Amino acid sequence: MSEAMSVSVKARKKPNTSQARARVLVVEDEQDLQELMRFNLEREGYAVTCADSGEKALRQVKSEIPDLILLDLMLPGADGLEICRTLKAAPATAAVPILMVTAKSEEADIVTGLELGADDYVVKPFSPRVLLARVKAVWRRQNSEARAETAGEETLEIRDMVIRPDRHEVRVGQQPVELTATEFRLLYMLASRPGRVFTRQQIIEAIHGKFAAVTDRSVDVQVVMLRRKLGEIGDDIQTVRGVGYRFKD
Repeated sequence: MSEAMSVSVKARKKPNTSQARARVLVVEDEQDLQELMRFNLEREGYAVTCADSGEKALRQVKSEIPDLILLDLMLPGADGLEICRTLKAAPATAAVPILMVTAKSEEADIVTGLELGADDYVVKPFSPRVLLARVKAVWRRQNSEARAETAGEETLEIRDMVIRPDRHEVRVGQQPVELTATEFRLLYMLASRPGRVFTRQQIIEAIHGKFAAVTDRSVDVQVVMLRRKLGEIGDDIQTVRGVGYRFKD
């Protein structure tokens, strides 16, 4: 991996809890669209910085980690999926929400982005109202996690797995498990109620919001990725055919 494709930054600060101070990085190479996104976001009170390539975006992230990233998939040089992979693989930026912006409407492209840890997506062409609604939904989820931490969600200990919401931390044995924000929410939801079956729709609404345009397939992908990362204990996430998923009681 080239120097431009590496991410080495200081530990991530706690996210802002006010929309008016939320820092959004817009990664978009079409100048007119970039300016349109900047204008509408700034009008809503977000602090916006922009980059027109993946390499410039990574340099910007090294300078200051944003609270949320709007990432076009079709970029010159390194594409959006490669940038998403790099950011989600770095501990300092793994928890930063990424909203994919793409002209590709095929399910396979969307699923690939979700597999890499993206939190949501919007397909071009889109109206500013749709974009802002998606950004607000992702930001609300980020804030709700911060509130849950201060409310003291309990630490879960299951066999040799420990889930610490206050640190957004999962350990299996002595090994830390790096999870995206979406994967962490999914694991905590299932593990905190062992034996209870959750439908895919219940999972989507709890993790992405009631009106999120997320397919059942995306839930299946996230479960596969979660099982893979957890190793043997991942087998405790059971499929209930025709219904959804549960954590083994």
